Amino acid sequence: MMEPGPGPHATPTQAEERGAALALLPIAATLSFYTLPASLQEQTFVQFAPQLLAYLAFGLWAMQNHGIASRLGLEKWKAWKGLRWGFLTGLLLGCLNSVVILLISPSLGYDIHFLTATPHAQLPLFVMVPWFICLIALFVEINFRGFMLGRLLSWERQLLGPKLSPLASTIALGISAITFAFDPFMVNTFQHLHWIALWDGLIWGIIWLSTKNLYATMVAHAVEVLVLYSATRYTLMP
Repeated sequence: MMEPGPGPHATPTQAEERGAALALLPIAATLSFYTLPASLQEQTFVQFAPQLLAYLAFGLWAMQNHGIASRLGLEKWKAWKGLRWGFLTGLLLGCLNSVVILLISPSLGYDIHFLTATPHAQLPLFVMVPWFICLIALFVEINFRGFMLGRLLSWERQLLGPKLSPLASTIALGISAITFAFDPFMVNTFQHLHWIALWDGLIWGIIWLSTKNLYATMVAHAVEVLVLYSATRYTLMP
């Protein structure tokens, strides 16, 4: 994985960072969810608890540090490049996942018509496209890539030293992607299709590790879901 070099746009040193271990809180909450009785797992508030804890942890971390935009990868000078690469990545992933969901999954015997009953499908089209989809992409990428993945790397640096091995970066990437794909609300809503979020999380995480540009992952996420949502709605809903 490439790390940003020194210069006028360098990220604040990770040695100065405080509270990076707060990223472990939503990870532990996600793991704990799957130990609960089924009756509790069905509760909407319980399904959202890991995400709520993630944003709480993010807020506590942000209050302890300076240069938050830089640490997340949201410096203004990165926006245009992030827009270009994010659009291309999102378009490719959106087309690929549309084929997987709408063509390959049914051919393997999987039912996909439950998608018409998801909360996303029940919202009016003008609410979902593009406003709600873009808002979801914004918050999810801040949570899972900017905060969780970024803070896991910072925490590893604090434990292992500033020069992380590729293995340490890969472990952080894997943990963030798995936590994303197994988010309780994600699993409950998208059922067997939640596995698609695993390779999405890996790809978006690799982009963030390589560029430290959260604009790229936000745009990629938003464009992919816009393509996928539009294709699914056109195919399954009258």
